[in-house]
Amino acid sequence: MRFLVAYQSIEGQTAKIAKFVEEELTSLGNDVIMFNTADAGPAPSFDEIDQIVLAAPVHERRHPQGFEVFLRANQDKLNARPTLFLSVSLNAAFHEGIPEANDYATEMKMRTGLNTTRDLLVAGAINTGEYDYYARQVLRWVVMRGRDFDTNVQQHEFTDWDVLRLAVTKFATEDVGTGS
Repeated sequence: MRFLVAYQSIEGQTAKIAKFVEEELTSLGNDVIMFNTADAGPAPSFDEIDQIVLAAPVHERRHPQGFEVFLRANQDKLNARPTLFLSVSLNAAFHEGIPEANDYATEMKMRTGLNTTRDLLVAGAINTGEYDYYARQVLRWVVMRGRDFDTNVQQHEFTDWDVLRLAVTKFATEDVGTGS
């Protein structure tokens, strides 16, 4: 099988997730084409693509604009193939945040016309080492909503790699049909 992994990353965690997906799919004997939707080049040809994995982070309640433009521009091609959508957000890391994380994905799919075969809410990460004082306060009180975490620790990774591996393996090995 030939997979397209189309992704966009802002702070690096979604790129790490996309690379993980590529490695998992390759280990299962698949060919994988990687495409960063932030790149200015043309999208890859969909002619020989069997299945698609899409991954994008949520920042300020939205997936990246370039990612959504890619989805709208390739809507028919994406909807004609089995597609797994990985929506990466911090809300996905916390039980009480799941409904909001689900809303992000639903709203993005409504804006772009994307019909996916499967969706997975993936917990992201924060890199406090790149934030100034103000950004750390926004992170603590707006993003993390006062949840306890050490702002002096550079990297907080919430991604559950085992759940992600299972979802990718299941998507790659089962008959999933199309997203239409």
